Amino acid sequence: MNLQQLKYVIEIVRSGSMNEAARRLYISQPSLSKAIKNLEKEIGKNIFTRTSTGITLSPDGAEFLGYARQVVEQVELLERRYFNTAPSPQLFSVSTQHYAFAVNALVEMIKKHGSDKYQFTMRETRTYEIIEDVKTLRSEIGILYVSLFNEKVMMQLLKEEGLEFNLLFKASPHIFVSSQNPLASRESVTLEDLEDYPRLTFEQGEYNSFYYSEEIFSTIPSKKSIQVSDRATLFNLLIGLNGYTISTGILSADLNGSNIVSVPLEEGEVISVGWIVHKKAQLSRMAKLYLEELKRIIDFYV
Repeated sequence: MNLQQLKYVIEIVRSGSMNEAARRLYISQPSLSKAIKNLEKEIGKNIFTRTSTGITLSPDGAEFLGYARQVVEQVELLERRYFNTAPSPQLFSVSTQHYAFAVNALVEMIKKHGSDKYQFTMRETRTYEIIEDVKTLRSEIGILYVSLFNEKVMMQLLKEEGLEFNLLFKASPHIFVSSQNPLASRESVTLEDLEDYPRLTFEQGEYNSFYYSEEIFSTIPSKKSIQVSDRATLFNLLIGLNGYTISTGILSADLNGSNIVSVPLEEGEVISVGWIVHKKAQLSRMAKLYLEELKRIIDFYV
């Protein structure tokens, strides 16, 4: 086993495919494949599971990746300290439901800890894809919520996929509306108050189950419903159509401006937002720093 092989494993996971990793590493795909097979033979475990559609980390591979990342980070620290070598780019990936505080945390982490070279990825994406990203370690961390309605199903799914849920905070439901919406000045609203307004939700693609919905009360029908795929579009529609969406109530004026306001929703439900991680993975330094910023920002708002 050598350091280069560890770097190969890390790059394959980050790239998502053997071909793309080989391109980024400036070596041929057969050479990369051979190096990984030699490594697997040496340690006596399959790091990757190979199928007709590509490769994914095996359970043993997820554990191996955590150690590989630590070794590579420590070697680079030694090289910078004693040989004045240039640092490799900092790496970190997170997949999240559409939360402004998740973006804020990345902004603050980069401001405080970003070096001259970094390669960070933030995927605001669908619930199923968040789980898949963390399962395959395409992302180190995933951010999503559970409620009384979906908790049993989600927790069972996470368990089956070898993932664990860590609570960040609990919140009562709120609606986001335009500051010009007639409901914006209310101290609170009910579901009945919302009946004549367009409801905006994030679409979940082919995995469009009520359990994967980003919004609670997804089973309650709405006369006017619009599904979107990104946060900017949702906020534009909130303003343009006097629509609403249901969320945690945490808004960032820095990212969302002052045109959107949060109003409490009078329903006896609790939203539990947390981060998920692969049980066999060990978090990188950048992942730990991101979580520190995430918790600091949440403590400020909650």
